[in-house]
Amino acid sequence: MFQDFKLVGDRPVAIQVKEYVKRLIIKGALQAEQKLPSTREMSGLLKVSRNTVIAAYEGLEDDGFTYAIPGKGSYVAAMVGQSAADNGGADGSAAWQIDWKARMNEYAVSAVELDMMKQGIRAKEGTISFTSIAPDEQLFDLGDVRRAFMDRMAIEGQVLLNYGYAKGYKPLIDYLMHYMENKGVDISGKEMLITGGFTEGFDIVLSALRPSARRGAAICENPTHHTAIKNLKLQGFEITGVPMERDGIDVERLEAVLQTNSFDLAYLTPSYHNPTGIVMSPAKRSAVMKLMMRHQIPVIEDGFNEELRYSGAHVAPLIATAGQGNGVIYIGSFSKVLFPGLRVGWVLGDQALIDTLESIKRARTIHTSTIDQSILYQYLLNGNFDKYVKKARTEYKRKYELTKAYCEAHLPEAQLSGDGGLHLFLTFPTGVNTRQLLEACTEQGVIFTPGDKFFIQEGEGTNTLRLGFSRVTDENIEQGIQIIGKQVRSFLKA
Repeated sequence: MFQDFKLVGDRPVAIQVKEYVKRLIIKGALQAEQKLPSTREMSGLLKVSRNTVIAAYEGLEDDGFTYAIPGKGSYVAAMVGQSAADNGGADGSAAWQIDWKARMNEYAVSAVELDMMKQGIRAKEGTISFTSIAPDEQLFDLGDVRRAFMDRMAIEGQVLLNYGYAKGYKPLIDYLMHYMENKGVDISGKEMLITGGFTEGFDIVLSALRPSARRGAAICENPTHHTAIKNLKLQGFEITGVPMERDGIDVERLEAVLQTNSFDLAYLTPSYHNPTGIVMSPAKRSAVMKLMMRHQIPVIEDGFNEELRYSGAHVAPLIATAGQGNGVIYIGSFSKVLFPGLRVGWVLGDQALIDTLESIKRARTIHTSTIDQSILYQYLLNGNFDKYVKKARTEYKRKYELTKAYCEAHLPEAQLSGDGGLHLFLTFPTGVNTRQLLEACTEQGVIFTPGDKFFIQEGEGTNTLRLGFSRVTDENIEQGIQIIGKQVRSFLKA
């Protein structure tokens, strides 16, 4: 015994010794009432200092795993030693086993089936991956983030470590309300809820708007964000997709669909749409809002990537075009622009709606991490955001233009779309199945995201793919696109 102890990493040695002995007790290798080796003995067995063992033994006693008898030494506590045997351990009795898969309800099973990350490709080391549209961490200004953390902790650190408010951290709410007002939003009669990123905000809104007595009906662009598709389906919504044109959703098709069907909500991404990257034109924004108002359909607007505009004038979000109207629910975050590790997003909408969403949020998670919110607030307050976005926009624009140029050179068969953001969307002739193309490219060390996962109906978009470039080096962008191009041509010749 004690021969398998090995120090790992840079954790305090006393903690490693304590956890090692604790594992032996839990497994039953050390029995109840058994005397532990003396601190001098144990230090020799584990090849650590005696003071380290003394600290470890004190920790074990504090945790209730051992007890000490003055002048005699340390012993294993009886209640801990018995637990393994009571549950099918040392005494040979059958362990208590439950078939958890059989216990899962329809929601849980559907969540697994719709989990694209579990079904994704596990890339080998050295693979050129165009699958991510996360920001490039090399651009993160760690010094400014560290300063924001220290500044805020110095001001109210003890408060931040306690419970917060379900609605959110008020200084951040006030800042973001002003931020949205600067986008042209009329904030009168509106409130804000801080959430753990876009996805939680979207899920909370859907759970509030889901009909009780029937399946819900939702309308959205086709293709659209696959996470939105997943959450709509999990919340029991039937989804109707409307095709995209070069300047946004097909308004004529949208109008035709609205005349023949009734819907509980619409989900739209008007700026740097995921996956197409298209920015809806001002004329279409106005037309869409008139249709939604006429049919009294609430709009959930995804503020995806709005800050990554590479050219042209700012286009106001749909919630701004609504004026004092309350029919648009705006969900935003900085995850694709700033730091996705800070899980902070927001929902902006009518006061009565936000009041209800606040109660749902409180019931589910109590509140979003106050420390995360406060770091983001101080970072914004310190004036770092504009500086960072300017740097990020310059770099991503360069990569966008580079990727676009390589696609035009090596993938002339593909129709490109994408006006900004961190990706391009490619549509190939119908003879190219991008699932099969992915298999061929994977063997050559290149992966991307097949476009069919963004479409509403199975079998749609099988000739499309999304190419994320934000975290790919210039050299790999060119090499990867060349490889994709060669495989595409072999598919077209077949």
